[in-house]
Amino acid sequence: MEKFKEAKVMRDPIHNYIKVEIPLIWELINTKEFQRLRRIHQLGGAYLVFHTSEHSRFGHSLGVYEIVRRMVSEVHDLNEELSEKEKLIVMIAGLLHDLGHGPFSHAFETIYPINHEEMTVNIITGDSEINQVLKDHDVDLPAEVASVIQHKHENKLLTQLISSQLDADRMDYLLRDSYFTGTKYGEFDLERILRTIKVVDKQLVIKATGIQTVEDYIMARYHMYWQVYYHASIRSFEAILILLFRRLKDLKASERYPMFMGIFTDEKMTLDQHFKLDDCACYYAFSLMCEDEDPILSDLADRLINRKLFTHLNISKEDKIEDYQGLIVDKDPRYYLYIDSAYQIPYRPYLAESANLIKVLSKDGQISELSEISNIVMAIVKGEIKEDYKIFYPL
Repeated sequence: MEKFKEAKVMRDPIHNYIKVEIPLIWELINTKEFQRLRRIHQLGGAYLVFHTSEHSRFGHSLGVYEIVRRMVSEVHDLNEELSEKEKLIVMIAGLLHDLGHGPFSHAFETIYPINHEEMTVNIITGDSEINQVLKDHDVDLPAEVASVIQHKHENKLLTQLISSQLDADRMDYLLRDSYFTGTKYGEFDLERILRTIKVVDKQLVIKATGIQTVEDYIMARYHMYWQVYYHASIRSFEAILILLFRRLKDLKASERYPMFMGIFTDEKMTLDQHFKLDDCACYYAFSLMCEDEDPILSDLADRLINRKLFTHLNISKEDKIEDYQGLIVDKDPRYYLYIDSAYQIPYRPYLAESANLIKVLSKDGQISELSEISNIVMAIVKGEIKEDYKIFYPL
């Protein structure tokens, strides 16, 4: 791999520095598709609750790249096991893994039914600056990077680094989201995890001395979901967002807001439409909608812009919207009642592919699945899955 004579660095509150030694990585960072991630909030509407959570998918993607870079260079077994080309491929995959996210991150997938990983692959392999930069380096590189994101690369180690039960993506977003929300729930010892990673039989394992650190990591995931990601006010914002787009579609009013044309066609969104659709475009549209002639659309837009969120009631899984129409008297329940469900599985070995399980290497060389030797994780595995159902409505 060609390298700079002197590495480029970017300041980062989580990793201190993001270190870029390879010109190709720097070129990819400066493409328009990657720069678009500056305009996508990492946590959607979470800033309405945690006022400093204004961070973007751009920073998170750099953080994932940095953890992967450290893994392939500082973890002895990975450094020895992977070829130079494989190291490059997995670093690029870590950098680009979130290219396909729409506005407001995961909430957008409820509005427009395309998986962000699918869109990411379309960008990497399609008519984009990203694709051109990769092909200029190696004509096969776009397909190889895409195969890691699709979990299809022949070397399963590469996918494990990006997407598994213990991966660079989760490790960065837990630490980053915890920092920017001003909470402590997502903190764990990243340095210790990196020091205890080994490779045995082409799979990542953790030395037995690192079990407690991995337990902390799993508990960090659990607490971040219930204390941050599933916060009722964040879910209220997302409910209004979904209802607004429902109203927009019913009105066939997308012509008045051309930035949303790609959402309401029968054909898949083009790469150009996706590129132009970011949080900034949405908020501009919402500000215009506040003056829309339709009172429902203007009201929902005003609620998003000015934080006039719905309240909620806790309900049971069996409840239906029809059971709660009495909560609103003078409003259309199609646009002012919304049931949302949330559940989180911090670690479930029987739901994961074998390659994605967290394996532990004992001193005598035996490899065990984490829950077999951790009482804390076993309790999580055997415990009931926590579920939460709420109905959101305006006061």
